[in-house]
Amino acid sequence: MENFLSSCTSGGCGAKIGAKDLTGLLQEIPRKKDDRLLVGFDTADDAAVYQINEDQSLISTMDFFSPMVEDPKTFGKIAAANALSDIYAMGGRPLYALNIVCFPEKMDKKYLKEMLTGGAEKIEEANTVLAGGHSIYDHEPKYGLAVTGTLSNRKIINNNTPKEKDVLLLTKALGVGLVQSAVRVGLADKEIEKAALFSMQRLNKDASEKLKQYDVHACTDVTGFGFLGHLVEMVEKDYTAVVDTSLLPLLPKVYYFAEEYLATAGGQRNREFLGKKVPLANIAPAMQEILFDPQTSGGLLISVAADKAQDLLSEIQKDDPQAQMIGEIVKKEDAPIVLL
Repeated sequence: MENFLSSCTSGGCGAKIGAKDLTGLLQEIPRKKDDRLLVGFDTADDAAVYQINEDQSLISTMDFFSPMVEDPKTFGKIAAANALSDIYAMGGRPLYALNIVCFPEKMDKKYLKEMLTGGAEKIEEANTVLAGGHSIYDHEPKYGLAVTGTLSNRKIINNNTPKEKDVLLLTKALGVGLVQSAVRVGLADKEIEKAALFSMQRLNKDASEKLKQYDVHACTDVTGFGFLGHLVEMVEKDYTAVVDTSLLPLLPKVYYFAEEYLATAGGQRNREFLGKKVPLANIAPAMQEILFDPQTSGGLLISVAADKAQDLLSEIQKDDPQAQMIGEIVKKEDAPIVLL
């Protein structure tokens, strides 16, 4: 009987089609204009927002991928947390979710049950309803969710609307892609793997609820395009982000794994897409790999008014102690990101 993970050539958010391949293609797709579609895919935001009345909008997203971990139940939890995160990043409240399932016909169906059970448990933790789904046979397992929620029209948090002098916060440690690479080659011990699994399974729900109470101007979750990819999306249009790399929260031994050249294919795609947009001459090669590393179910990257940043960080750290201030937003310079 085939092993749950053995058939998968790539997994997690590292399996995403690269931004370089998507950018031009998406602009050529025909689409109908609708003034009620407040957020579509023009700005690569985290979810679609569709106005239903003067006060409220629906927020909708979908996300799925193949496994990056051996245990199917754990994989189900990670995939569900990752899909729900897009709703949280924009300040929404998820209402219900639909399963998206691909599964090999000859694989033991106990794995399918465990995968779906893990997802259902994470959906329940989010106080969200599992309302159905769709499944097909495929060559490898894939799982995720389509999630629908609501949010106030006055409190939509976009991914690309920071303001000058904002402070940047990051709520989860970086490096899950590198840790998973280290697990596959036997370099990561159980405690390191456990830390990465805990991070990927953790909902961004608590941080999302807290940021609604503060003067947050922009937010996104850090996933397959890596820390730099998602930060470029946030600032490229109007501003520059200055980031102190020494302040970035990292999973245990991630820097060592990066030094051992355990970079992923997804990380390389991210590097190729950003090209020369971000100057890297003063950044050590290992840190570069961390900055490009695809994150599965990563943390929230928040741009908040400077006078509210410490208060918000203190609130978030009550549940997410690894959260840190990592930089600031300044006037637009030659590069969208300056790394210190």
